[in-house]
Order: sequence, then structure tokens, then C-alpha cells
Amino acid sequence: MLTNTLLLSNQLPSLQYSSTTERFDDTWEAPLATLLGLGRAAGADFVEYFLEHRNYISCLAEEDTITSISPSLSTGAGVRVFRGKADCYVSTNNLTFNGLKAALEKALSILGLQLPGPSAFIPEINLELLRDYASKRGKDGWLPLCSSIREMGEVLLDGTAQLNKKATHIQSRRASYFRDWQEVLVAGSDGTFARDIRLTQSVGFNLLCADGANRSSIGERAGNTSDPNFLKTWDYQKASEQIAESAGKMLYADYVESGTYPIIMANHFGGVIFHEACGHLLETTQIERQTTPFADKKGEKIAHESLTAWDEGRADNAFGTIDMDDEGMPAQRTLLIEKGILKNFLADRTGSVRTGHPRTGSGRRQNYTYAAASRMRNTYIDCGEHTTEDLFASVDKGIYCKKMGGGSVGATGQFNFSVDEAYLIENGKITKPLKGATLIGEAKEIMNKISLCSQDLELAPGFCGSVSGSIYTTVGQPHIKVDSITVGGR
Repeated sequence: MLTNTLLLSNQLPSLQYSSTTERFDDTWEAPLATLLGLGRAAGADFVEYFLEHRNYISCLAEEDTITSISPSLSTGAGVRVFRGKADCYVSTNNLTFNGLKAALEKALSILGLQLPGPSAFIPEINLELLRDYASKRGKDGWLPLCSSIREMGEVLLDGTAQLNKKATHIQSRRASYFRDWQEVLVAGSDGTFARDIRLTQSVGFNLLCADGANRSSIGERAGNTSDPNFLKTWDYQKASEQIAESAGKMLYADYVESGTYPIIMANHFGGVIFHEACGHLLETTQIERQTTPFADKKGEKIAHESLTAWDEGRADNAFGTIDMDDEGMPAQRTLLIEKGILKNFLADRTGSVRTGHPRTGSGRRQNYTYAAASRMRNTYIDCGEHTTEDLFASVDKGIYCKKMGGGSVGATGQFNFSVDEAYLIENGKITKPLKGATLIGEAKEIMNKISLCSQDLELAPGFCGSVSGSIYTTVGQPHIKVDSITVGGR
């Protein structure tokens, strides 16, 4: 806490602070509270600092060789200043008091404000006692427990060796891994003062097979938060068997005939379409841009009554799990859609100020160079009342989309997604493999055609890019039936 509640602006050059540089702890309270008060004295309605240490490394194995090891260390901070509904964000890698003060001065000037004169009083900002999620959950010891560079290489090479044993007609095989350790501290002029450590890891395979004109390409990733031993316990033998089996089936598959079909979409990464085609449209950034058809639909039916969907940051070890968002708000569960009715939007502080929707702990950013924005965390369609057998039995002729690939989504929800692994459904039974399928549709239409949801919800890791950079998210769903959708093919 500050010891002098009547600090004058001309006293700032003589202040001495001894904040711990190796970690963010309560020694940062006094300088940040002073700077926040300085911003308020300049006329800002709200001021927020975001501080970050980051330790990142990635490793790539191609065939039987480690071809890339890429470490990255960074330290920096950003300051966000609000004046009415306008805001400005400035970042710096100078975490001294004067460096943070210079960033504040720049942000203020962009909004037409300036630092107060030498005789101005600097109000005291009473920050809460440090809300330290890292210490509370023992996260400070995570980084030394993670896999060494040698261990990373050994696991990935063992993985590509297994692919070589399991698959045939291999043209290329790759295994990749990254570990992203991040320590953050958030301090706001509303009294927010919170610290956390995040540990995110992901590992996966990419396999390309070819036999003459026949080709198949399959990728698979696993992801985790908060388990330093994740890579050491990854079952690469099981993963290699699954991806080799999928690649083998798709290698000689027939091409799908384009048309309109009922489809069964698998659980796990099948949830990527809901994430892209609907989830983004429920972020307040889309309301601000007037690019969502759901802006004025809260409380109204926007999906089939079988569909309930959530976004939350609390699922155990899921890829988008966070104890607090990048604005210091604790994680929570947000009900997006309940039995087809739109219940809530995802809002960060800016989105709440500009749209009136309450904050949901969804303010997220890639790193300190970005201002936080409303972003998804773990987003999924919830379990339904049916069995998977019920879904297949309801289809006379359709397509089973077992593994989704990449795709694109327009600003208002138009989408197209490739299907990496698909099968024909005839009389309720899976018959033959198909390739070349692309799902084409529009969010506000397709949400009303998801008529059946099974009970086998599974989550999958994903990477999401938007206005605040690339972040880690989870997609997911049980098996679902879409009554009809346009399928591009041959």
C-alpha cells in the first residue's frame, strides 16, 4: 500500500521503488498504484497495467531428424487508458518505473490527456491484497519440472519412428511440440491486483501418404494446461496408430459427390464449426463492429431446441482453461445458448463499456503487445439426450464427418470447412470412406438444423486468432446430427 496519500506530482522523480524483477509479487503494488493514480489525476476514467514474463520453446521432428528448436524469452507490459467509451493501449518492454510512466504518458496523449502539473495531488489507488493464483495452486514450481530439450527430442523422434512402423506409402511424417510458460500481473485503478502463471503445452503428428494419384493428409494434436509432465506421459504409440489408420482409409477413398446431405459430425474437434461459425458471433467485439446477426437476439431462439452451449475457463486441464482472464477477472462459466435460446454474450471490459453486456471473464490476449478483447475459452455444445446409435439410425443416406480440417469463416458467419476423414452413411450404417468433402453454410441457418445431440461430449485443443492475437482455446461437442447442409465435392 502507499504510505503517502497526499503525493504531489513533482515528487515522482524522487520516488524509489524496489520491485522484484525475477517475478511479479506484492513489491509491485506501490509503483503500480502510484502510476494508476497518476493516470486518474490526468483525467482518465480507468487505467490498467498488464505485466508479463514469458518462456516459450518449440521443437519439430521431420522424418528421423530434429529440424528445429526455437526458444523465446520476453518481458514486457502494456497500459490501457479509458476516457468515456474511447480507449488506448500502449506497450513497452521497459518495466522500470520511468518506463511504465512513459508508456502511460503516451497513452494519455493519444486520448488528448496529459500528465498533471507539478503541484497536482496524485490520488491513492487502494489495490486489493495480491490475488495470487500462482502461489495458491503451486504453479511457481512448474517450469523446472517441464521436459528438457533432450526429452522433447527423444519423445518426438520416438513418435515419428512409430508412424514409420504403423503407416504405409508415407511421403512425410512430422511431430511437433511446444511449451508456453507465462507469468502475468494485472493492476487496475478499480483496485484489481492479481497474478497468475499459465503453462500451455501441445504435441501432435502430421502424416502425408501417397500412392500414385492417391493422397491423404491427416493431422492430430493433443493439448494441456497445468501439467508439467504432459509430454512425458503422452501416449504417442496410441496416437500414431490412430493417425496411421485414418491416413490408410483415406488414401484410397472415393471422392464425395457434392450435394445437400444430412450429416453426423463427430465429437472432439468437430466443435470447431460451432466455435468459428457461432462462437465468434457471440463476442462483444462483433457487436461493436455490427458484424453479428445475433446482436439484438438475446432472449430469443437462435438455434434448435436440442442445442445448449457453454463457454467457460474452468474445465480441468483443458486448453482454454484459465484461473483469471487477462484483465484480472476470475474464470467463470458462461451459458451462451440454452435449448436454442440465446442467453449471454462474451464480454471483456471494453465490450462491456460499449455494449452494456456484463463482463464474463473473457478478456484475453496473446501477449503484452496486445490489448485484451472478448475471446472464447473452452467453448462447446453440451450433451444431449440421445445415444450415438440414435443419431446414425436417423440417417438413410448422409455423411459421417469424423475428423475436421481447416476452413474459413466470413465476418457474419458464412463458413466452409474441409473434412479430413469422412464416411458414407447408408440406412443408418457407416459403409465406405469418402474424401474431398467441404461443409458450406451460414451460422444462423445451421444452428437451427442441429436437431440431435448425443451424450459423448469430448473437448479438443485449438488455436484462435482475432483482434488480440492468437490464443489457446478449446472446442468440443458430443456427436451431433445436422439435418441438412451443403457438401462440396466432385
